[in-house]
Amino acid sequence: MVVMGRVVAPYGIYGWLKIQPDTETIDSLFDYDNWWLGRDSKWQEYVVEAAKVHGKTLLVKLVGIDDRDAAFAARGKQVSVPREQLPEAEEGEYYWSDLIGLRVSNLQQVDFGTVVDVFETGANDVVVVKDNAGRERLVPFTAEAVPEVNIEAGTMLVDWDPEF
Repeated sequence: MVVMGRVVAPYGIYGWLKIQPDTETIDSLFDYDNWWLGRDSKWQEYVVEAAKVHGKTLLVKLVGIDDRDAAFAARGKQVSVPREQLPEAEEGEYYWSDLIGLRVSNLQQVDFGTVVDVFETGANDVVVVKDNAGRERLVPFTAEAVPEVNIEAGTMLVDWDPEF
């Protein structure tokens, strides 16, 4: 599963959900007829009945979620699609979910820890790297700051000062 957003709130009284997408374009989730809602190892498949863009969020009606109580129960769940349904990433592009868990070190071979999150700032994406002591570093995901990503090896090389 590839997490592509999360349910932030119910919308109205007929089971509509407000979704915060984590996709490159706000309506990318509309490419998929079935969405999976859940967390960890508990996922349930839903058919998309209707969906529309609402500002910076999505409003969606899923078959089987028919009232506000059912919609409220979905709040906080992640929205995913199976990995095999996604198109191949272009050369030098990565799905955020592929970056989570990569081991990060800098050019001086200082171990920074593991990528635990990725988020968008508007200017560029940022990877959140956390070490064993719990220290977090925010590294811009740019060609200058991240000269190498090796998904197969599970590593990321950064040109970043360990004191930042």
